Amino acid sequence: MENKRPSIYEECLQKGISRRDFLKFCTTVAALIGLESSGVAQVVKALETKPRLPVIWLHLQECTCCSESFIRSYHPTVGNLLFDNISLDYTETLMAASGFQAEACKEETMKKYWGEYILMIEGSIPTKDEAYCCVGGKSAMQIVEECAEGAKAIIAWGNCASAGCIQAANPNPTGAKAIHKLIKGKPLMNVQGCPPIADVMTGVIVYMLTYDRMPQLDALGRPKMFYSRRVHDTCYRRANFDAGLFVESFDDENAKRGYCLYKVGCKGPNTYNACGIIKWNESTSYPIQSGHPCLGCSEAGFWDMSPFYKRLPDVHGFGIEATADQIGLAVGAATVAGIAVHAVATNIRKKELIDNDEPESKSTI
Repeated sequence: MENKRPSIYEECLQKGISRRDFLKFCTTVAALIGLESSGVAQVVKALETKPRLPVIWLHLQECTCCSESFIRSYHPTVGNLLFDNISLDYTETLMAASGFQAEACKEETMKKYWGEYILMIEGSIPTKDEAYCCVGGKSAMQIVEECAEGAKAIIAWGNCASAGCIQAANPNPTGAKAIHKLIKGKPLMNVQGCPPIADVMTGVIVYMLTYDRMPQLDALGRPKMFYSRRVHDTCYRRANFDAGLFVESFDDENAKRGYCLYKVGCKGPNTYNACGIIKWNESTSYPIQSGHPCLGCSEAGFWDMSPFYKRLPDVHGFGIEATADQIGLAVGAATVAGIAVHAVATNIRKKELIDNDEPESKSTI
C-alpha cells in the first residue's frame, strides 16, 4: 500500500522552517490574493492538511523569463515555501535530470497522478512546422496534447503561452499560437505579463491549493484578483495625467519632475495588471516608477503596438473616463460645467507656472 504523502506543512518542518515563518507566509499570501483576515485560517488549514501539487512545467517557444521571475522571490523563506507548495516533477530548465531520465520523470508523473497534476506551460506553440519546437523527439503540439489529457488544470504562464508574445508578432513566421487557442475542454488560466510578477504566480498557486479551484477569471482568462484594474488606475503619476502634465522627451525637465509618461508611449491606460500595487524586487519599483513607460506586456499583441515610444491614438485626456456617474452629472450640468472650466483653467495656469519656473501669485479664490 502506497504511503500517504506528507502535507506541505509537514515538509516545511522537515526542512527546518519554523511555525512562525510558515504563518508569516500564509498571512502574506492571504493578503496578496485579497482575502480578509479570517481567510488566513483557510490558507493555513490547506497547507497543513494538503500534500504538494504535482506539477509538469513545459517550456516551448519562449525565453524562460517566466521561470526567472518565479525563482526570484525576495525572501528566502518565501522562496522555499513556494517550492514546497508544488512538486515540480518535470521542468526542462530547473530539474537535474536530462535526456531519457527527464522524459521518464514526465511519463511517471502523468501515470502516477493522472487527473491530479497541474500542467504549467511557458511558451507558445508553433503551428506552421512542428520542427520549430521539438523536445525529446516530439513536437510542442504533441507534448502539450499528451500532457493536457490527464491534467487537472492548465496554467499558461506569461504572454507567450497566453497570447503568443513576440513569436506571434507580425509576420509570425512559426505560426505561433497561445495555448487556449489549441487546447480545449480543460480549465485554463492565463497569467499574463512578460514576465508575470513572481508574487502573482505565487498567489494563483496557493489559491488553487487552498480552494481546489481556479480563481475568478476575466473574459481573457486572467485571474481578476490581479488583472481587474488598469496600470493607469493605480499609477502614482495619474494626477499628472489628469492635470495635463506630460513628459515630452526622456531628457526634458518634465521627466526629471516625474510627470506622466503617456506622450512617450505609456500603454498604462490600455493595460490590465497589478504592477503599480505589487511592484517588483521586494516591492521596490516597477517600470513607470523607474522612468520608463508601460509597454503593455500583459495584453495580447503588445509587440505589434509599435513604435513603443509613441502615444496611443485612442486616449483623449480630459473626460476619458465614462461611467454611470455621467447620469448624475447630467442633472447638474451647468454647475459641473462651471467647475470643469475652472479646473481646466487652473491646471493650464499651473502648468505654465511650472514650465516657466515662475512664482505663483496669490489665489483668486
